[in-house]
Amino acid sequence: MKIEPSLKMSIFAPAIFGDLKVAAEAKKATGAEVFDLSLGSPDLPPDEKVRRVLSEQSALANTYGYTLGGTKRFNEAVANYYERRSSVTLNPETEIIQTMGSQEGLVHLPLAFCNEGDFVLTTNPAYVAYEAGIKLAGAVPYEMPLRAENGFLPNLDEIPEDVAQKAKLLILNLPGNPVPAMPNCAFFEKVVAFAKKYNIIVLHDAAYSEYYFTGGSPISFLSTPGAMEVGMEINSLSKSFSLAGARIAYIVGNAEIVHILRQLKSNLDYGTFGPIQEAAVMALDNAEEITDRLRAEFSARHRVLMKGMEEIGWSATPSNGGMFVWAKYPFEMDDKEFVFKVIDQCGVVMVPGSIFGSEGAGFVRLALVQKVAVLQKAVDRLRNLSI
Repeated sequence: MKIEPSLKMSIFAPAIFGDLKVAAEAKKATGAEVFDLSLGSPDLPPDEKVRRVLSEQSALANTYGYTLGGTKRFNEAVANYYERRSSVTLNPETEIIQTMGSQEGLVHLPLAFCNEGDFVLTTNPAYVAYEAGIKLAGAVPYEMPLRAENGFLPNLDEIPEDVAQKAKLLILNLPGNPVPAMPNCAFFEKVVAFAKKYNIIVLHDAAYSEYYFTGGSPISFLSTPGAMEVGMEINSLSKSFSLAGARIAYIVGNAEIVHILRQLKSNLDYGTFGPIQEAAVMALDNAEEITDRLRAEFSARHRVLMKGMEEIGWSATPSNGGMFVWAKYPFEMDDKEFVFKVIDQCGVVMVPGSIFGSEGAGFVRLALVQKVAVLQKAVDRLRNLSI
């Protein structure tokens, strides 16, 4: 029997993370110490209160039915979180929809709003799931380069008029993956004006919104005047609350957008496991306490890695938040070849920048997913790198 993949499977190229893991395991098998800074998976456990709720709820016999989406308690917890943290008022019934992790939401979302040939404005570099969702919908990505001269924010003024006229969706991610550029009110105001002018829906991926190291609270796109008219924000509990494996997230924003997404989602799944939703409620209701501890730890990690990059002569993108350091290494070598050479020589695992887009060539992404002492040891190994 001949088995062939569909033509659409060409969208989903094999991820490099498997190859990085194989190389890291081979290095480890030699007895060498390996410092894995590749995958952005939180290394800190969920708060004890959150784990306790999940355990207790999972033991109940009546919690194993379909939830058919976000529960009333979950939606209200999201609304309360936004009111407290960002002064954004949301209607729990009409302006919030749950997704099974942000990856699922991001990949499926373009199906709800894009037709074949429509443009979707995205960044270069960008999180790889964006392109998968755009191409799955048959839309065309238009890449806005992230460059130092513009503070690693996309320059909306450079988008050609004919592209803007045909664009249906604009995807932003601040603080970003892989480039941890931070949002600011002036930029978001410009985004709202641009979206209104060209009738473009805005999706802000706020996965790292609680990863800010200066200031008093996260900046939500939806706190910008007019933002609720043009867009939405997607966020998960994976990063901020260390619930990556639980797969629970939400999209909030314009009620009409949420209504259309609800119609799509009703054909895709039957909702997230109820006990996970109850654990998420506990996390959101105690966000201030939980995320304060998270920021203290990740801020210390960020300082160590940024200082280390400077000391060894690598050029790290200035940042005051995010879960990653984005650095240009001072060697004339292809970034994919470079990361495997680094694993072989000193056991530090990083992600080559080019997998996130052509503007990432010559860069690497380092995740803040190890303790301070481990990060310092990784820097010391990189210091002795010989290319």
